[in-house]
Amino acid sequence: MKYISTRQQEETNIKTAILKGLADDGGLFMPEYIPQLDFEFFENLPNLTLQEIGFRVAKEFLGESISDDNLKEIINEVLNFEIPAIKISENIYSLELFHGPTMAFKDVGARFMARMMSYFSEGKPMKVIAATSGDTGSAVASGFFGVPGIEVYILYPKGKVSPLQEKQLTTWGGNIKALEIDGTFDDCQALAKQILSNDELNQKFTLTSANSINIARLIPQSFYYFWAFAQLQKLGKSIVFSVPSGNFGNLTAGLFAKKMGLPVHRFIASTNENDVIPKFLETGNYEAKPSKQTISNAMDVGNPSNFERMKSLFNNDVSEFKKEIESYSFSDEATKKAMRNVKKEFGYILDPHGAVAYLGLEKYSEKSNEDFVGVLLETAHPAKFVEVVEDVLKEKVEIPEKLEAFNKKEKQSVEFSVDFESVKKYLIEEK
Repeated sequence: MKYISTRQQEETNIKTAILKGLADDGGLFMPEYIPQLDFEFFENLPNLTLQEIGFRVAKEFLGESISDDNLKEIINEVLNFEIPAIKISENIYSLELFHGPTMAFKDVGARFMARMMSYFSEGKPMKVIAATSGDTGSAVASGFFGVPGIEVYILYPKGKVSPLQEKQLTTWGGNIKALEIDGTFDDCQALAKQILSNDELNQKFTLTSANSINIARLIPQSFYYFWAFAQLQKLGKSIVFSVPSGNFGNLTAGLFAKKMGLPVHRFIASTNENDVIPKFLETGNYEAKPSKQTISNAMDVGNPSNFERMKSLFNNDVSEFKKEIESYSFSDEATKKAMRNVKKEFGYILDPHGAVAYLGLEKYSEKSNEDFVGVLLETAHPAKFVEVVEDVLKEKVEIPEKLEAFNKKEKQSVEFSVDFESVKKYLIEEK
């Protein structure tokens, strides 16, 4: 299968798409078509393991670029933790994506991408660039830590990630470098794109991206939509996914799954006050904005990168978007109220991002009056936002040992203003 830039000026194979991350024309790589899974796969879906699902889906995108044995080994390493669908209320389930090593959903995509890059690079030196609004950086750091020949540079917005997230970004050392940018996530993302597209840097180094702009992050994120369906299909109702959305990689992966044949009834793009996509669906006009800081900080994105992929999937036609996606935005106050209500009524603790997704399901239920099973993607363990969660719920949140271990380590970061030339100089001179 060929991979083609969303800007149509470049096509390549999966190996190059993964190793480059960003196309030379500034676009994002997309498969030339979305492969279809056969009837037997869906008929047998409830009997498959998560690892079997992951292998089958990944194989459709990777083809003969990797042997079955190597791909199975990678899938088994990546998906070595549970992703349970936990019942919150009669018709709402939480797909808990936080049981991996950094306790966030990014573990799935980042671990898969790290192993694919290592396989395809064959030990050649690379610099991996990742902008993060919180959880991407820690998952990328965990996935790439100690990988020979690969240096990782994580750009994160100073003062705009939770203290525990910052410790997960900045305490690795070794081949993981944390760049603390005095700006927003959008500034970090813009700097990352400048780095990846800079001719001088590309002549000196092999550069690639570890953000969801890299197709190797999106492919594995589609796995857990199939897995949720496998767990809940027996309920005999249509299934609606509510996805807490910032850069929209997670939702785009869900759209991949549906276009492969997964019978998802509806997607809800649930956002915080950074409401670029809800406004687009309402007006038909896409208008990037400076991001606003909220308590669901991983979604503080004012210009989502994966909107380019979504436009590609829907032929840049807002009416096509609306056939698949509802999108709603919610304030911090509404998010806090949802966290309190869910804990009081059902005894379940949502992190701020999961709470936004819960609100999306509530609003869709009110609007549609349909009988459905709602699945919210719970993207991070509540303890990753312990200050916010404890302040909202007025009770202590137990911090798992694998998170507490980061708190005991020393922060190591290099501070920068939003200045490409100074970051570029660092990359050239850093040893």
